[in-house]
Order: sequence, then C-alpha cells, then structure tokens
Amino acid sequence: MMSKYEQIYTAISKSIDNKQLKEGCKIPSETELMKQYEASRGTVRKAVDLLQERGYVQKIHGKGVFVLKRKNIEFNFGGIVSFQEENERLGRHCITEVVEIEKIKATKEIAKLLNVKEKTEIDHIKRVRNIDGEKVILDINHFVSEHIPGLTSEIAAGSIYKYIEKELGLHISYSQRVIEVQPCTEDDRKYLDLNGTDYVVVVKNFTHFYDGSQFEYTESRHRLDIFHFSDVARRK
Repeated sequence: MMSKYEQIYTAISKSIDNKQLKEGCKIPSETELMKQYEASRGTVRKAVDLLQERGYVQKIHGKGVFVLKRKNIEFNFGGIVSFQEENERLGRHCITEVVEIEKIKATKEIAKLLNVKEKTEIDHIKRVRNIDGEKVILDINHFVSEHIPGLTSEIAAGSIYKYIEKELGLHISYSQRVIEVQPCTEDDRKYLDLNGTDYVVVVKNFTHFYDGSQFEYTESRHRLDIFHFSDVARRK
C-alpha cells in the first residue's frame, strides 16, 4: 500500500501526464493540497519535493510551484525506475522481448564491471524494448546470480526491479550511470529499428543495494535520434 505522500505524488503526476495540469501552470498551494488530501504540511511537502526531484515541477520562491515543460519521449535520471514503471507513468505502449537469457561465468571484463571475482555465476539477459511499434532500446543485463536468484524469461519480460523488491524483498538503493555515444554494433543492427542511424546512446548502470553491494551491470543501448534524457540539476 502506498504511503500518503506517494498517493499525493501519484495523483498530481498523473494530472500532469494526462495534461490536466499543463506546462507552466501553478499547482495548488500547500494549504489547498492539505485540505484536498487531508494530509499534514510535512506530507504535502514530501510529495511536492518528490515531484520536483522527478522533474515534474519547479518551486519558485515567493510565487509557488509550477509544472515544468516535458518532452513526449524521455528518460528521467533523477531516480531509479524500471522501464515498465517509466512507460506506465508516461502512458506509452511498450513491449519487452527477451531475446537471450542464460547463466554464464563472469569474464575478467564483466567481473570488473560487477566488482566480483572472475568466473562468478552471472545471469546474462538481452531484452529488446518496443515503444509505440518501434524497436528502439537493446538492454544487455548482467545480474549477480547469488544476489538475484530465480530469474526467468517471464520475469525478464516484465519488471526485474519489481521482482527484486516485491518477491525477493530486497532494497535497491542507488545507481552510478555513465552515458556514451557509440557506433552501432552487430547486435544493435540485428535487434533495433535504427532508421538509418549509425550510432546509439549507451547508458551504463552500476546498481547497488543499501549495504553498498553491487548486484547489476546493464548497458541500455538507445536509438540516437528519438531519445531525450533529462535530469534536474540544482545549485545548493
């Protein structure tokens, strides 16, 4: 069950996603939200802080909180969300095709990327992401099998993060990310609708649990011409 602040966040974010709250408009004040949702000031502030963190709104001192301009196709780097969660939020029609899943022994290169010993058992998964009828992302996942047992094609076709948190009861904490532009590989050309492009945007994710242990290294290979990556940077 969602907490109160999560319920408020979800309701407002949906209003923004479905254009009930339009770009540039002011959202209700803290007092109005407190009355509307029968919530404390602290709870409302926590919800609004999350909206700001996720790039939905911007607080302007002395004026209020305003809806930010957002592109139709984007991936927000302000938090850790699964592909399924992000696309459900944005209302996109998406299909995940698992094209490869196997257990392997970590090579020297993979072991270094996962911070494990060479020959550690790894779940190696390739998934093609189809958005609105086009194959535009190739995810190449490596999970430490000891940390994430029981992975199947069915789980991989849905949300692996949901499986980790809901079924295994584990807590994902943070991800280090590296973004590069690379020439298309043979796999990119095999699996993606490249639309004539010769390069892809590669997002490398090194994801950890709360205790600091790394359980995942993933390369998400995105078609270059249609994706917009966003974050909200703040001066403290």
